[in-house]
Amino acid sequence: MAGRRALSMAVAVALLAAAASADSWLYEEFTTDGHVRADYNAQGQQVTSLILDRQSGGAFYSRQKYLYGQFSIQLKLIPGNSAGTVTSFYLTSGDGPGHDEIDMEFMGNETGQPVVLNTNVWANGDGKKEQQFYLWFDPTTDFHTYTIIWNDKNIIFKVDDLFIRSYKRYGDLPYPGGKPMSVHATLWDGSFWATQQGKVKVDWSSAPFVVNYKGYAVDACTSNGDGRPLSCPAGTDRWMNRQLDGAEWGTVAWAKQNYMHYNYCKDGWRFPQGFPAECSRN
Repeated sequence: MAGRRALSMAVAVALLAAAASADSWLYEEFTTDGHVRADYNAQGQQVTSLILDRQSGGAFYSRQKYLYGQFSIQLKLIPGNSAGTVTSFYLTSGDGPGHDEIDMEFMGNETGQPVVLNTNVWANGDGKKEQQFYLWFDPTTDFHTYTIIWNDKNIIFKVDDLFIRSYKRYGDLPYPGGKPMSVHATLWDGSFWATQQGKVKVDWSSAPFVVNYKGYAVDACTSNGDGRPLSCPAGTDRWMNRQLDGAEWGTVAWAKQNYMHYNYCKDGWRFPQGFPAECSRN
């Protein structure tokens, strides 16, 4: 009897270890910075926690750079009063003045107030393309999936199964298509900006703040440099030619009508000389 129990426990441990190994993505693919913790849940999925306190935040960023692809991760955000905090999942070519970047940033709020998802696109150092949405669910009670699809035609933002934004490419306008980008995730103090334009700061009595990430998935081309062709996985049509169909544009319209918090193409105060050119073409 004892031998059978021991064997059963050994098998269970081995299965869990195998599952964990199959879903070990953090240290295999990313470099970490600051307060980062990795563990496994009962299903063998690696769960990475970023932690923010007065001393530091947390971050991880991919060792590999990509040029076009589909990138997704599951997130469970900070419960309670998260005002002033910023959680992110984004792509960037670097920090230089001519950098490219595609952002999904979650701006914390006071207890009971909705979290704002900020989407943004930078091309050759030109940003100011924000569209912000109140999330229509509580993102702190369970994991939800956030996806960026990036190809040479458009950039698509997706929350769970709903498409909320498509940023189109126009031949005469800057577009992030020439610089490989790495994947980043961060948790940081954005008190100067994040909540009600910086009016509500981080309440450090609620620290440490913890965000959980799991289920990271990447299906993307890598750049070989020196003008050589991209190295792409088989079946890139899944995302390389991906554009929204009529029903998917319907979910974008639904999100804009019901949950949009800010649209740069409606902010005349910010653009007194006229809106960016793409605003009249979308």
